[in-house]
Formats: sequence, structure tokens, C-alpha cells
Amino acid sequence: MKNKLISCIDFFYPLLTKWMPIQTFRYLVCGGSNTLLGLFIYFIGYQYLFTRQVFDLGFFAFKPHVAALLLSSLASFLIGFLLNKFIVFTGSNLKGRIQLFRYFLAFAFNLLVNYLMLKMLVEICLWGAMISQIITTILVISISYLIQKNFSFKVNKDL
Repeated sequence: MKNKLISCIDFFYPLLTKWMPIQTFRYLVCGGSNTLLGLFIYFIGYQYLFTRQVFDLGFFAFKPHVAALLLSSLASFLIGFLLNKFIVFTGSNLKGRIQLFRYFLAFAFNLLVNYLMLKMLVEICLWGAMISQIITTILVISISYLIQKNFSFKVNKDL
């Protein structure tokens, strides 16, 4: 399945060989797909699961835009790690558990940035939750690529 997915993605790469390396193209395709899935889950969570009301767990309550963010982030974390490990950064020689730990650290940082920006845009600037999430996602994607390439899945030349 991995090889079929790589073949499908790489089929479109010749159109962009002059503008970007294959790894960047794969990241854009995988990251873009994962982002769209995350935005879809966010939308469903915000509109239908949490019905635009406070989501109360009994010991802690989440505003609906934050509950939707947590739900979409969980799915994006799992799928994103698998895509990055097996499709995008296949040249990394770090052990899988180290990649996962570093990916989690990067994910936690990105989630914090996402959360703070979302709170600011929705609660202070009074923008709509969906447009705020889209704007925030654009910034987080840019940060994420650099972190994944240079930290989570870096190639250790000493090995």
C-alpha cells in the first residue's frame, strides 16, 4: 500500500520538478490531505458533535472551538505521523520511537501555537471559528514542515 500511495503521489511530480524537490512535493500532498481531513473533522466537530456549545467533561469544560480543535488534532497527529514517516521523510535513519517522540514534541508545539492563535482570533478579535482555524492552519503548516524536516525526521549523518 505504501508503494502504491508513493506511486500515485509521484505521478504528478514531473509537473513541478523545476520548482521543488520531491520531498517537499510529497510533504505538500500528504500534509495538504491531512490538513483538509483535519479541517473537515474540525467542521464536523464544531457544527455537529459539540453543537456550538460548551463541551463539559464534568471535571473540565471546553468551548466548542477548542473541543473541535482537540478532536481534529488527535486524528491529524496519528495520520500525519504515519504519512511523514512512511511517505515523506523515508530517508531518516532515526529509530521509529525517537521519530514518534520528536513528532509528538513538534505536534505539541504546533498545537499550542494553534490553540493560542485560535483563542486570540475567536475570543479577542471575534472572528468566526472556521476562518480563524484556516488562517491558523496556514501558519502552523509552515512551522511544521521546518520542524519535521530538521528535527523529527532529520537524517543523522553520523550513523
